[in-house]
Amino acid sequence: MKSAQRTHEQDASSVAAHRADAPASVPAVVITVSDSRTFADDHGGSLLAELLEQAGHRLVGRTIVPDDVDAIQQALDEAVMRDDVRAIFLTGGTGIAPRDVTPEALHPVLDRVIPGFGELFRMLSYQEIGAAALLSRALAGTVRGRLVVALPGSRAAIRLAMEKLLLPELGHLAGEASKGR
Repeated sequence: MKSAQRTHEQDASSVAAHRADAPASVPAVVITVSDSRTFADDHGGSLLAELLEQAGHRLVGRTIVPDDVDAIQQALDEAVMRDDVRAIFLTGGTGIAPRDVTPEALHPVLDRVIPGFGELFRMLSYQEIGAAALLSRALAGTVRGRLVVALPGSRAAIRLAMEKLLLPELGHLAGEASKGR
């Protein structure tokens, strides 16, 4: 029993050390994926930007692109090529409707997938909305040392993902993603 407790304490200590070394402020870009939204009615993108800034992170870019694989990949590539970007958040296009193509745009370009994000997000969503949570294809990964997260367009889903999963670990995630870069 003492060995298991010691291992748990060592793991907790390691996580704490990684968090301590993580950047306190992460420069981020928000990309809204929608055929119909404008900045005037992009409530999901606005909430993402607001939550990031309230948590002390810098919003260094925000754009809206259509539900189109090429447009999504181009916007992602432009964000990734910026030296001042460590995290890219996409909102919209993660459902199962034929026009929801954000995961199809991201999967071919992700260097690594972070499966735990989607799994935990759907678990937390299930606690709030029940079985409808399985319709979400939210995902996270890395591209060239940048964290990339694709969230649903729903404000409730954005708030859930940001407050419960992403904001508490954003510095840690961005720091780990950029190691060796």
